Amino acid sequence: MEKFIVEGGTRLTGEVTISGAKNAAVAIIPATVLAQGKCVIENIPNISDSAVLFKILRSMGAEVRMLDRTTVEIDTSYIGEPVVPYELARFLRASYYMLGALLGRCNRASVSMPGGCNFGVRPIDQHMKGFEALGASISIDSGMINANADMLLGAHIYFDMVSVGATINVMLASVKAKGITILENCAKEPHIVDLANFLNSMGADIRGAGTDVIKIHGVDILHGTTYSIIPDQIEAGTYMVAAAATGGDVLVKNVIPKHMEAITDKLEKAGATVIEYDDSIRVMRDTELSKVNVKTLPHPGFPTDMQPQMTALLSIAHGTSIVTEGVWDNRFRYVDELRRMGAQIQVDGKVAVIEGVPQLTGAPVRAVDLRAGAAVLIAAMTARGTTEIEDIGHIERGYEDIVEKLTALGANVRKVIIPEGNLKAAL
Repeated sequence: MEKFIVEGGTRLTGEVTISGAKNAAVAIIPATVLAQGKCVIENIPNISDSAVLFKILRSMGAEVRMLDRTTVEIDTSYIGEPVVPYELARFLRASYYMLGALLGRCNRASVSMPGGCNFGVRPIDQHMKGFEALGASISIDSGMINANADMLLGAHIYFDMVSVGATINVMLASVKAKGITILENCAKEPHIVDLANFLNSMGADIRGAGTDVIKIHGVDILHGTTYSIIPDQIEAGTYMVAAAATGGDVLVKNVIPKHMEAITDKLEKAGATVIEYDDSIRVMRDTELSKVNVKTLPHPGFPTDMQPQMTALLSIAHGTSIVTEGVWDNRFRYVDELRRMGAQIQVDGKVAVIEGVPQLTGAPVRAVDLRAGAAVLIAAMTARGTTEIEDIGHIERGYEDIVEKLTALGANVRKVIIPEGNLKAAL
């Protein structure tokens, strides 16, 4: 078993370089299935989610070759059966993007129900609605989602709710559909724009990404391309919050400041100083943290993927803060872990009321999901004493070299491996 050991009480100072966006990579990697030719993708985050998607592509016959640590060459010319088995899909939610990509390429796809973080019901009914509107028939059999079509035809599709996953998946399925597809009530996140730019660089004709209406003129062929993924908005936000929480001074490099505006606003209201440069952001704090109210919303609102990290910061802010989750159900499961460290947080449905305490105390905790793991890690760095974090595989799904990056900023964080024999003895 692996865990993080954190000795708290150290200010983060220095510089950290942000990796490629996880949420963009997990859509762009499946999108290579649509290309006739080799795709070279730069700024790939070196995380487990990327590795799993590479395994999925190889299992179908694609050639995947790392050119360097952050650049991959993918050739999907010889993909065979468009099937993604449970053994691979169970590791990440984004495996369902293979449905749209394979359906767009082969007019059929069979993908296991996906895994990934579990923080509420995340139905794929809007994905299915979009696929069916394009002419596909959908069935679920023995845990496999099956999509089949004689031909995909452009359609006018209105999403009943704003869904990042459905927007991406239906976009993937429709880029080669005959005619024009119009998607309404679309999600607007930066990684949706990045996926559209990637597909357009392969010869697709997608307009309006980043707005609530996307128009797609179907094309017959998509060619290979070379493309660089945008920086990770959530990784950047996590280091920004960590700097503010520890009373540090950190220059966060390789970011797009405009993507960070909602996070910057809340950090400044909490008492941090944030200075924006062309492609970097400096976060400093030398005064007491103040209460802030936060409500997560679809982009350009405050990101739901930053809610746990912000809650960790507010747990040591002076006064009473209210955090409202406006996107997912049951995303406060991690609160019990913060309470173990002394946080005073009460949750009622989608609302958390946080009474700030002067300091947290180290304790044994676990990462219940990816962003919750980042939250307990931030809390641990502010706490008095030692914190042991289990289930760190969740954290490593989305944060490249997190121990090395935090250590370079002065944090006392190390990864340890407990041999199986020692674990059994402890039990």
